[in-house]
Amino acid sequence: MQTSSVILSAKAVWSPIRIKSLYTQPPKTTTFNDPSSSSSGGSMAAPPAASPRWAQKTITLPPQRRGCHLITPKILKEIGQDLSGFKCGLAHLFLQHTSASLTINENYDSDVREDTETFLNRVVPEGVSAPWKHTLEGPDDMPAHIKSSLFGCTLTVPITNGQLNMGTWQGIWLCEHRDSATARKVVVTLNGI
Repeated sequence: MQTSSVILSAKAVWSPIRIKSLYTQPPKTTTFNDPSSSSSGGSMAAPPAASPRWAQKTITLPPQRRGCHLITPKILKEIGQDLSGFKCGLAHLFLQHTSASLTINENYDSDVREDTETFLNRVVPEGVSAPWKHTLEGPDDMPAHIKSSLFGCTLTVPITNGQLNMGTWQGIWLCEHRDSATARKVVVTLNGI
């Protein structure tokens, strides 16, 4: 494991920070001919350094009722084979919709998902008394757009040794903000080595 020192500055006060790297770039090698090393007199070279890889998949999630839903198992089922080929990298998730969102939060207690939905409904008003002009697609549409903007439609998760490197209690949520949900598409892009 390689250890590097990085010095960061905050108002002329310097303090060292030690960073441990999970990946160490192998030294560059050259190919050479050494007739004494083999009977055929062929060339020898060290194995090449790992080159960056990419993988991408669009996952269609079935319609969900309004609220926050843990989708980590579904995502892992769909990308598991590709994910296992990465030692170090990033997984980028992009939700192709404007009335739902993605976030990372508690993966164990479903009360957290219910409480989050309650919070969103209190922060973003709905119904005839709400001040929204955009109502052509229903009274829940404009609030859904606002809620989507609050959480966002993208996530980036580190990949370590073929797994998403999330905390013990973290999970990926799809937050459905419409009363009449439709299937949702998430584009997952993996890159790394």
